[in-house]
Amino acid sequence: MSIQLTKPEKLNSVEIELPASKSISNRLLILNALSYSPYAIKNLSDSDDTKAMLQVFSSNNNHFDIGAAGTTMRFLTAYLSKIVGEWTITGSERMQQRPIHVLVDAINQLGGKIEYMEKEGFPPLRIFGSSLTGGELNIPGDVSSQYISALLMIGPYMEKGLTLNLTGEITSRPYLHLTLKLMEKYGVKCDWQNNTIKVPVANYQPVETKVEADWSAASYWFEFVAFAPKGFSVLLKGLDRYSWQGDAATAELFKELGVQSKFSQKGLQLINTGETTRLFKHDFSNEPDLAQTFAVSAAFLGIPFKLNGLHTLKIKETDRIKALLTELQKFGFEIETNHKDNLEWTGVRHAADTNIVVSTYKDHRMAMSFAPVILKTPTFSIADHMVVTKSYPSFWEDLQKSGIQIK
Repeated sequence: MSIQLTKPEKLNSVEIELPASKSISNRLLILNALSYSPYAIKNLSDSDDTKAMLQVFSSNNNHFDIGAAGTTMRFLTAYLSKIVGEWTITGSERMQQRPIHVLVDAINQLGGKIEYMEKEGFPPLRIFGSSLTGGELNIPGDVSSQYISALLMIGPYMEKGLTLNLTGEITSRPYLHLTLKLMEKYGVKCDWQNNTIKVPVANYQPVETKVEADWSAASYWFEFVAFAPKGFSVLLKGLDRYSWQGDAATAELFKELGVQSKFSQKGLQLINTGETTRLFKHDFSNEPDLAQTFAVSAAFLGIPFKLNGLHTLKIKETDRIKALLTELQKFGFEIETNHKDNLEWTGVRHAADTNIVVSTYKDHRMAMSFAPVILKTPTFSIADHMVVTKSYPSFWEDLQKSGIQIK
């Protein structure tokens, strides 16, 4: 099913209650369970990923289907490996194409026992939960940070603790920092020196917690304001000024695309300044989830760009590099890539297709990064639009408040 977006006759300045961070929500659910916390987490995300994890924690079953929830798959694989019992975990067709061997190999080396039920290196998995020995382990730093975060959170309950030596370049460093900060909130302080993280043997202490709003979700409103007329503003509510979320880099990066932001007691005010850079360059190794937002934003602002550090985009909900090339081409943009970790646009644009339907590839970020484009083109459609429930279920309702028509 697809929806058709139509450019509004009049654009409304809106106040948006952003969704809670699913990255924080899912980490807190694991830490809450490990600490046997009596406290309910306040303002939990209502995203599909968080719902999938809640379903597992409330289940009396030993077989779990977590759908397309990547964070849930990785965190639960590690968590269940230390919970005594036999468990199986699977997911959607795409989830069964997303590699997990780095995490499984690591857990097996640390004293766990996990088997592949079908294709080697991919879900579904059979997990034989038991106490883990732990110790020292080398793990690639340029894989998904969720593998590393999954290991870190169960590290205190390993017999020898856990020492991770991160080899090569470290991707999504802020997400690891977020994990360590949340662990510290629950009473376990780790030591991160150079490329080595040491997790002591310890017990988490229950604490009352509240989830802040999601900076990744905020990025689509920065894009929206960037496409709006000069002086247009939007107010975003629920964001933490001193957030540990890596995607809080959105605020600084969007200055180059003409959006200034300022915190007040009401929230974060975004305003279009009309002042943009002539060339946008950034390495997204620390913020890979922002790559789609910035590729689409820069292209439709007519700003040539060079985006690097995108190597993890190929193992996300879809191959995001390929998806961006395909969908931007429908609008006439000739984007170049080395098919590994970069996207480049020199400014070449041809005539756009007619009756454009943007494919989303079951990827929530494809839908949300292209939606604001309606301010730059009269009308187009977005296929499978409800993929946004993965992280931002009220996205379309919020977009309509601005005056955009959706059929």
